[in-house]
Amino acid sequence: MAETRYLPVPDALEGERADASLARMLGLSRTRAAEILEAGGVFQDGRTLGKSDRLAAGIVAVDIPDEREAAPEPPIPGGLTIRYEDEDIIVVDKPVGVAAHPSTGWTGPTVSGALASAGHRLSELGPPERQGIVHRLDVGTSGLMVVARSDAAYTELKRAFKERTVEKVYHAVAQGHLDPTEGTIDAPIGRHPGQDWKFAVVEGGKPSITHYEVLEMFPAASLLEIHLETGRTHQIRVHMAAMRHPLAGDLTYGADPVLAKRLGLGRQWLHAHELAFAHPTQRREVRVTSTYPADLAHALEVLRG
Repeated sequence: MAETRYLPVPDALEGERADASLARMLGLSRTRAAEILEAGGVFQDGRTLGKSDRLAAGIVAVDIPDEREAAPEPPIPGGLTIRYEDEDIIVVDKPVGVAAHPSTGWTGPTVSGALASAGHRLSELGPPERQGIVHRLDVGTSGLMVVARSDAAYTELKRAFKERTVEKVYHAVAQGHLDPTEGTIDAPIGRHPGQDWKFAVVEGGKPSITHYEVLEMFPAASLLEIHLETGRTHQIRVHMAAMRHPLAGDLTYGADPVLAKRLGLGRQWLHAHELAFAHPTQRREVRVTSTYPADLAHALEVLRG
Protein backbone atom coordinates (compact mmCIF):
# COMPACT_ATOMS: atom_id res chain seq x y z
CA MET A 1 0.00 0.00 0.00
CA ALA A 2 1.07 3.59 -0.53
CA GLU A 3 0.05 6.76 1.27
CA THR A 4 -0.80 9.66 -1.05
CA ARG A 5 0.16 13.07 0.28
CA TYR A 6 -0.83 16.38 -1.32
CA LEU A 7 1.78 19.06 -0.75
CA PRO A 8 1.73 22.75 -1.65
CA VAL A 9 4.90 23.78 -3.45
CA PRO A 10 6.69 26.53 -1.46
CA ASP A 11 7.52 29.66 -3.41
CA ALA A 12 11.22 29.04 -2.84
CA LEU A 13 11.02 25.66 -4.60
CA GLU A 14 9.10 26.73 -7.72
CA GLY A 15 11.18 25.91 -10.79
CA GLU A 16 13.58 23.68 -8.81
CA ARG A 17 14.39 20.03 -9.62
CA ALA A 18 11.79 17.60 -8.36
CA ASP A 19 14.21 15.25 -6.59
CA ALA A 20 15.92 17.96 -4.54
CA SER A 21 12.62 19.73 -3.79
CA LEU A 22 10.80 16.56 -2.77
CA ALA A 23 13.64 15.60 -0.45
CA ARG A 24 13.32 18.95 1.33
CA MET A 25 9.54 18.89 1.47
CA LEU A 26 9.33 15.36 2.91
CA GLY A 27 12.56 15.24 4.92
CA LEU A 28 13.91 12.34 2.83
CA SER A 29 17.33 11.68 1.39
CA ARG A 30 17.68 12.86 -2.21
CA THR A 31 18.29 9.24 -3.23
CA ARG A 32 15.00 8.12 -1.68
CA ALA A 33 13.13 11.03 -3.28
CA ALA A 34 14.62 10.11 -6.67
CA GLU A 35 13.49 6.50 -6.25
CA ILE A 36 9.90 7.57 -5.59
CA LEU A 37 10.02 9.79 -8.69
CA GLU A 38 11.56 7.06 -10.86
CA ALA A 39 8.82 4.67 -9.73
CA GLY A 40 6.21 7.10 -11.10
CA GLY A 41 4.90 8.14 -7.70
CA VAL A 42 4.85 11.93 -8.08
CA PHE A 43 2.18 13.84 -10.01
CA GLN A 44 1.46 17.49 -10.79
CA ASP A 45 -1.08 19.02 -13.15
CA GLY A 46 -2.10 15.62 -14.47
CA ARG A 47 1.39 14.41 -15.42
CA THR A 48 3.96 12.13 -13.82
CA LEU A 49 7.18 13.89 -12.84
CA GLY A 50 10.70 12.60 -13.36
CA LYS A 51 13.50 13.45 -10.97
CA SER A 52 14.97 16.17 -13.21
CA ASP A 53 11.60 17.82 -13.97
CA ARG A 54 10.92 21.22 -12.43
CA LEU A 55 8.16 21.87 -9.93
CA ALA A 56 5.47 24.38 -10.82
CA ALA A 57 3.38 26.47 -8.47
CA GLY A 58 0.43 24.64 -6.94
CA ILE A 59 -0.06 21.19 -5.44
CA VAL A 60 2.06 18.09 -5.96
CA ALA A 61 0.73 14.58 -5.17
CA VAL A 62 3.19 12.00 -3.83
CA ASP A 63 2.57 8.27 -3.42
CA ILE A 64 4.81 7.14 -0.54
CA PRO A 65 5.16 3.34 -0.25
CA ASP A 66 4.62 1.90 3.23
CA GLU A 67 8.02 0.34 3.90
CA ARG A 68 6.63 -1.59 6.89
CA GLU A 69 4.41 -3.63 4.58
CA ALA A 70 7.14 -4.49 2.12
CA ALA A 71 7.47 -8.23 1.56
CA PRO A 72 10.76 -9.86 2.55
CA GLU A 73 13.11 -9.96 -0.40
CA PRO A 74 13.83 -13.36 -1.93
CA PRO A 75 17.20 -15.03 -1.27
CA ILE A 76 19.96 -15.06 -3.86
CA PRO A 77 19.99 -18.47 -5.59
CA GLY A 78 23.16 -20.22 -4.46
CA GLY A 79 23.95 -17.47 -1.98
CA LEU A 80 26.33 -14.52 -2.22
CA THR A 81 30.02 -15.24 -2.78
CA ILE A 82 32.39 -13.26 -0.56
CA ARG A 83 35.84 -12.71 -2.08
CA TYR A 84 37.38 -10.84 0.84
CA GLU A 85 36.31 -9.73 4.32
CA ASP A 86 37.66 -8.28 7.55
CA GLU A 87 36.25 -6.21 10.38
CA ASP A 88 35.93 -3.12 8.15
CA ILE A 89 34.95 -4.27 4.66
CA ILE A 90 33.40 -7.07 2.62
CA VAL A 91 34.09 -7.58 -1.10
CA VAL A 92 31.31 -9.59 -2.72
CA ASP A 93 30.93 -11.14 -6.16
CA LYS A 94 27.47 -9.90 -7.15
CA PRO A 95 25.49 -12.21 -9.45
CA VAL A 96 23.35 -10.91 -12.29
CA GLY A 97 19.76 -10.22 -11.24
CA VAL A 98 20.72 -8.82 -7.84
CA ALA A 99 20.47 -5.12 -6.91
CA ALA A 100 22.99 -3.37 -4.67
CA HIS A 101 20.30 -2.23 -2.20
CA PRO A 102 16.50 -1.98 -1.88
CA SER A 103 14.71 0.62 -3.98
CA THR A 104 11.18 1.54 -4.92
CA GLY A 105 9.73 -0.92 -7.41
CA TRP A 106 12.47 -3.55 -6.94
CA THR A 107 11.26 -6.81 -5.37
CA GLY A 108 14.27 -9.02 -6.09
CA PRO A 109 17.28 -9.86 -3.92
CA THR A 110 19.86 -7.28 -2.88
CA VAL A 111 23.47 -7.34 -1.76
CA SER A 112 22.72 -5.47 1.46
CA GLY A 113 19.75 -7.72 2.24
CA ALA A 114 21.72 -10.90 1.61
CA LEU A 115 24.56 -9.75 3.84
CA ALA A 116 22.17 -8.72 6.62
CA SER A 117 20.34 -12.06 6.39
CA ALA A 118 23.66 -13.87 6.75
CA GLY A 119 24.37 -11.97 9.96
CA HIS A 120 26.93 -9.49 8.66
CA ARG A 121 26.93 -6.14 10.45
CA LEU A 122 27.11 -3.19 8.05
CA SER A 123 27.87 0.49 8.62
CA GLU A 124 24.82 2.49 9.69
CA LEU A 125 25.95 5.62 7.86
CA GLY A 126 24.17 6.79 4.72
CA PRO A 127 20.47 6.68 3.77
CA PRO A 128 18.58 3.89 5.60
CA GLU A 129 17.91 1.90 2.41
CA ARG A 130 21.58 1.76 1.43
CA GLN A 131 23.60 1.62 4.63
CA GLY A 132 27.06 0.22 4.02
CA ILE A 133 26.75 0.61 0.25
CA VAL A 134 29.50 2.87 -1.10
CA HIS A 135 29.05 2.12 -4.83
CA ARG A 136 26.71 0.12 -7.03
CA LEU A 137 26.54 -2.22 -9.99
CA ASP A 138 23.52 -2.43 -12.29
CA VAL A 139 21.13 -5.34 -11.68
CA GLY A 140 22.19 -6.72 -15.07
CA THR A 141 25.93 -6.43 -14.38
CA SER A 142 27.85 -9.06 -12.42
CA GLY A 143 31.10 -8.75 -10.51
CA LEU A 144 32.88 -7.16 -7.59
CA MET A 145 31.45 -4.71 -5.06
CA VAL A 146 32.97 -3.51 -1.79
CA VAL A 147 30.62 -2.91 1.16
CA ALA A 148 31.53 -1.07 4.37
CA ARG A 149 31.12 -2.84 7.69
CA SER A 150 32.46 -0.07 9.93
CA ASP A 151 31.53 3.60 9.92
CA ALA A 152 35.19 4.55 9.46
CA ALA A 153 35.38 2.35 6.35
CA TYR A 154 32.17 3.86 4.96
CA THR A 155 33.47 7.41 5.30
CA GLU A 156 36.87 6.62 3.81
CA LEU A 157 35.55 4.52 0.92
CA LYS A 158 32.98 7.15 -0.05
CA ARG A 159 35.82 9.68 -0.16
CA ALA A 160 37.98 7.31 -2.24
CA PHE A 161 35.25 6.76 -4.83
CA LYS A 162 34.52 10.48 -4.99
CA GLU A 163 38.20 11.27 -5.50
CA ARG A 164 38.53 8.46 -8.09
CA THR A 165 41.35 6.65 -6.31
CA VAL A 166 39.60 3.28 -6.55
CA GLU A 167 40.72 1.16 -9.51
CA LYS A 168 37.69 -0.37 -11.25
CA VAL A 169 38.45 -2.82 -14.05
CA TYR A 170 35.66 -4.28 -16.17
CA HIS A 171 35.68 -6.85 -18.94
CA ALA A 172 33.11 -6.44 -21.68
CA VAL A 173 32.28 -7.90 -25.07
CA ALA A 174 31.39 -5.22 -27.62
CA GLN A 175 29.96 -5.85 -31.06
CA GLY A 176 32.34 -5.39 -33.99
CA HIS A 177 35.99 -4.27 -33.95
CA LEU A 178 37.08 -1.05 -32.28
CA ASP A 179 39.45 1.24 -34.14
CA PRO A 180 41.76 2.19 -32.55
CA THR A 181 42.11 -0.94 -30.43
CA GLU A 182 43.09 1.14 -27.40
CA GLY A 183 41.75 4.54 -26.46
CA THR A 184 39.77 6.87 -24.23
CA ILE A 185 36.16 7.96 -24.57
CA ASP A 186 35.59 11.38 -23.01
CA ALA A 187 31.94 12.27 -23.55
CA PRO A 188 29.34 13.69 -21.11
CA ILE A 189 26.43 11.47 -20.08
CA GLY A 190 22.92 12.50 -19.06
CA ARG A 191 19.31 11.35 -19.34
CA HIS A 192 18.27 10.34 -22.84
CA PRO A 193 16.26 13.29 -24.22
CA GLY A 194 13.45 11.09 -25.49
CA GLN A 195 13.51 8.14 -23.09
CA ASP A 196 14.27 9.20 -19.52
CA TRP A 197 14.76 5.60 -18.36
CA LYS A 198 17.89 5.47 -20.54
CA PHE A 199 21.07 7.48 -20.63
CA ALA A 200 22.97 8.94 -23.57
CA VAL A 201 25.91 11.11 -24.54
CA VAL A 202 24.36 14.58 -24.35
CA GLU A 203 25.56 18.15 -24.34
CA GLY A 204 25.59 19.41 -20.77
CA GLY A 205 25.73 15.91 -19.27
CA LYS A 206 28.06 14.89 -16.45
CA PRO A 207 31.74 14.48 -17.39
CA SER A 208 32.38 10.80 -18.14
CA ILE A 209 35.69 9.15 -19.04
CA THR A 210 36.19 5.52 -20.09
CA HIS A 211 39.53 3.91 -21.02
CA TYR A 212 39.42 0.72 -23.08
CA GLU A 213 41.81 -1.84 -24.60
CA VAL A 214 40.97 -4.75 -26.89
CA LEU A 215 42.10 -8.06 -25.35
CA GLU A 216 40.79 -10.46 -28.00
CA MET A 217 38.99 -10.16 -31.35
CA PHE A 218 36.38 -12.48 -32.82
CA PRO A 219 34.62 -12.39 -36.20
CA ALA A 220 31.64 -10.49 -34.77
CA ALA A 221 32.85 -8.94 -31.53
CA SER A 222 35.75 -7.88 -29.30
CA LEU A 223 36.64 -8.67 -25.70
CA LEU A 224 37.65 -5.45 -23.94
CA GLU A 225 39.33 -4.46 -20.71
CA ILE A 226 37.87 -1.20 -19.43
CA HIS A 227 39.10 1.16 -16.74
CA LEU A 228 36.58 3.69 -15.47
CA GLU A 229 37.83 7.11 -14.50
CA THR A 230 34.30 8.22 -13.61
CA GLY A 231 31.33 6.14 -12.50
CA ARG A 232 28.16 7.33 -14.20
CA THR A 233 25.05 5.17 -14.41
CA HIS A 234 25.32 2.85 -17.46
CA GLN A 235 28.61 4.56 -18.39
CA ILE A 236 30.27 1.68 -20.24
CA ARG A 237 27.05 0.70 -21.99
CA VAL A 238 26.35 4.27 -23.11
CA HIS A 239 29.90 5.02 -24.27
CA MET A 240 30.16 1.80 -26.28
CA ALA A 241 26.77 2.40 -27.87
CA ALA A 242 27.85 5.94 -28.76
CA MET A 243 30.90 4.41 -30.52
CA ARG A 244 28.47 2.20 -32.47
CA HIS A 245 29.84 -0.86 -30.68
CA PRO A 246 27.09 -1.71 -28.17
CA LEU A 247 27.79 -4.46 -25.68
CA ALA A 248 26.71 -7.90 -26.84
CA GLY A 249 23.30 -8.72 -25.38
CA ASP A 250 22.53 -5.11 -24.41
CA LEU A 251 19.25 -4.72 -26.29
CA THR A 252 18.45 -1.52 -24.37
CA TYR A 253 21.36 0.22 -26.07
CA GLY A 254 21.06 -1.18 -29.57
CA ALA A 255 22.71 -4.61 -29.51
CA ASP A 256 21.87 -7.13 -32.23
CA PRO A 257 19.20 -9.52 -30.87
CA VAL A 258 20.31 -12.24 -33.31
CA LEU A 259 23.85 -12.21 -31.91
CA ALA A 260 22.50 -12.14 -28.36
CA LYS A 261 20.41 -15.24 -29.06
CA ARG A 262 23.35 -17.05 -30.68
CA LEU A 263 25.50 -16.33 -27.62
CA GLY A 264 22.74 -17.30 -25.19
CA LEU A 265 22.79 -13.88 -23.54
CA GLY A 266 19.86 -12.53 -21.56
CA ARG A 267 21.76 -9.41 -20.49
CA GLN A 268 24.73 -7.28 -21.48
CA TRP A 269 28.15 -8.98 -21.53
CA LEU A 270 29.71 -6.87 -18.79
CA HIS A 271 31.57 -8.01 -15.68
CA ALA A 272 33.29 -6.07 -12.87
CA HIS A 273 36.45 -8.16 -13.08
CA GLU A 274 38.87 -6.43 -10.70
CA LEU A 275 38.69 -3.97 -7.82
CA ALA A 276 41.68 -2.36 -6.10
CA PHE A 277 41.79 0.30 -3.39
CA ALA A 278 43.67 1.39 -0.28
CA HIS A 279 42.26 -0.36 2.78
CA PRO A 280 40.19 2.29 4.57
CA THR A 281 41.83 1.77 7.99
CA GLN A 282 45.00 -0.26 7.38
CA ARG A 283 46.27 1.73 4.36
CA ARG A 284 47.50 -1.37 2.55
CA GLU A 285 46.32 -2.26 -0.94
CA VAL A 286 43.35 -4.57 -1.36
CA ARG A 287 43.12 -6.09 -4.85
CA VAL A 288 40.47 -8.67 -5.72
CA THR A 289 39.63 -10.37 -9.02
CA SER A 290 36.58 -12.29 -10.16
CA THR A 291 36.14 -15.02 -12.77
CA TYR A 292 33.41 -14.85 -15.41
CA PRO A 293 30.02 -16.31 -14.45
CA ALA A 294 28.64 -19.20 -16.47
CA ASP A 295 26.52 -17.20 -18.95
CA LEU A 296 29.40 -14.90 -19.93
CA ALA A 297 31.91 -17.76 -20.11
CA HIS A 298 29.54 -19.68 -22.41
CA ALA A 299 29.17 -16.68 -24.72
CA LEU A 300 32.97 -16.47 -25.04
CA GLU A 301 33.16 -20.16 -25.88
CA VAL A 302 30.65 -19.63 -28.69
CA LEU A 303 32.61 -16.67 -30.03
CA ARG A 304 35.90 -18.58 -29.91
CA GLY A 305 34.35 -21.65 -31.45
